[in-house]
Amino acid sequence: MTGPSADPSAGPAPQARTAPLRRGPGRAAAALCTLALVALTALTLTTLALATPAHATGYRYWSFWKWSGSAWAYQQQGPAGYVPPDGSVDGWRFALSPDGGQDAARPTATGDFAAACANTPAEAGRKRVAVVLDFGTAADAGNGAQPPAPRTACAAVPAGATSGEVLAAVAPPLRYDGNGMLCAIAGYPRAGCGEAVAADSGPAAAPAAAGGGGGPSLGLLAGGAVVALLAAGAVWQVRRRR
Repeated sequence: MTGPSADPSAGPAPQARTAPLRRGPGRAAAALCTLALVALTALTLTTLALATPAHATGYRYWSFWKWSGSAWAYQQQGPAGYVPPDGSVDGWRFALSPDGGQDAARPTATGDFAAACANTPAEAGRKRVAVVLDFGTAADAGNGAQPPAPRTACAAVPAGATSGEVLAAVAPPLRYDGNGMLCAIAGYPRAGCGEAVAADSGPAAAPAAAGGGGGPSLGLLAGGAVVALLAAGAVWQVRRRR
């Protein structure tokens, strides 16, 4: 059995009308809030970039060297891992230097093993290693500190001693930070460890600080204005849609 047939005199069946899709106010507000979030992220990154010193920085630290026979060569291994041979010369220099090793300030004295170890006789089963200590200048020290005078020493240590053990034998006390970085030799400097210093403010400058003291920057103000404008636009769209 089939259902009742349509009445031909009734004409075509009316088509259902679909109401136009309207975007609710929440979608527009969400879109604008997303833009505001993007702008806020960009503002944060800009602020961090502006807070970083515009010029390269230097660091106050002890650099480690070895005498190559005619000049100082930057020591690629740390003092805790390098085992100097008998008759070698370790060099240490405290200075305000760029972070990069080879460009650090070198010890000013030459590595004269014969002179440094002239009064230290050789012993069976032990080695002699000369150590040159250069505490740098008052400008390197900063804060008005006066560094000790440079000096040399000769360590007579077991054959397997590392440069760290050689240094501990002739220049105590040593001070290390939590990451094993050598901070002080013979107690110098008394405080600090590898502080960053603005390179364009001179060797005696204070450690570089985040941000300047001259008030908000143009980029910071502009970014804040963009965020405020987008937020205001989101509120206006919500009210208008309502």
